[in-house]
Amino acid sequence: MTRVAVLDDYQRVAERMADWGSLPEGTEVVFFHDHLAETEALAERLRDFDVVVAMRERTAFPRALLGRLRRLRLLVTTGMRNAAIDLDAAAELGITVTGTDGIGTSTAELTWALILALLRHVPEEDAAIRAGGWQHTVGVDLAGRTLGVIGLGRIGRQVAAIGRAFGMAVTAWSQHLTEEAARAAGARRLDKLDLLAGADVVTVHLVLSERTRGLIGAAELEAMKPTAYLVNTSRGPIVDERALVAALRSGRIAGAALDVYETEPLPLDHPLRTAPNTVLTPHLGYVTEAGYRVFYGQAVEDIAAYLSGAPIRVLTRR
Repeated sequence: MTRVAVLDDYQRVAERMADWGSLPEGTEVVFFHDHLAETEALAERLRDFDVVVAMRERTAFPRALLGRLRRLRLLVTTGMRNAAIDLDAAAELGITVTGTDGIGTSTAELTWALILALLRHVPEEDAAIRAGGWQHTVGVDLAGRTLGVIGLGRIGRQVAAIGRAFGMAVTAWSQHLTEEAARAAGARRLDKLDLLAGADVVTVHLVLSERTRGLIGAAELEAMKPTAYLVNTSRGPIVDERALVAALRSGRIAGAALDVYETEPLPLDHPLRTAPNTVLTPHLGYVTEAGYRVFYGQAVEDIAAYLSGAPIRVLTRR
């Protein structure tokens, strides 16, 4: 029998998002709805599984864990990039790591949901009206403001295009961004600190790496206008959370909207949970029905191909 573990199915939807019954006879699929972070607990849970399906980077697979999973032969991650998997260790241990496609628009859409919720105080007013209140806040217009996009890749370009549709001027920065690429996206290339100093909304769209970890820290937040807002739907460690909490509590910036965090799920006692002028969502950027159907549907295809000996896409370090 081949045993398949589907991890971190928080919403209990993975089973209905794909035809798991199409896998070869003798395949058992087990869905786990909770999150385990400790290596010992994970190793105990997964020791009898041949295949693991990981949802994005919810669960990490370092060498210390992979080395404990003696039966594991196939690790499927949703998406074709997963910084939480030690690919070198997997290769050494004979574990094949593969991935799936995804939906390329959902994170850009959520970014704008967060920007609008933050600047128009949607969560506050929703809570107030349910409590019997009426009109407590004054919103901020987007038209005529400046959107600063840090990371003008596939998602950043989508976000920039929507900003222009709202009548915003768009500036952009990343370490290797050229003037030509910025112009092609309808943006003006600036140095990082100049972008931060001039933008009314700063939105982050970078891949997490050693180069980008802590990229937005105390100095960068200090450079922003006190009326400016920070949005991060990329990866939590790109923004120094301690510095951000301090900036929010001191009023150094006007607010922040976050979908990603250093530790996920966000600890119950984390200071961001009580930070003022924030909109917080639980890493929903890729969490849509269409996205899940691609993720889980292709995960089933990957497993079936592997079990039949057919070629599959193997993740490699980029």
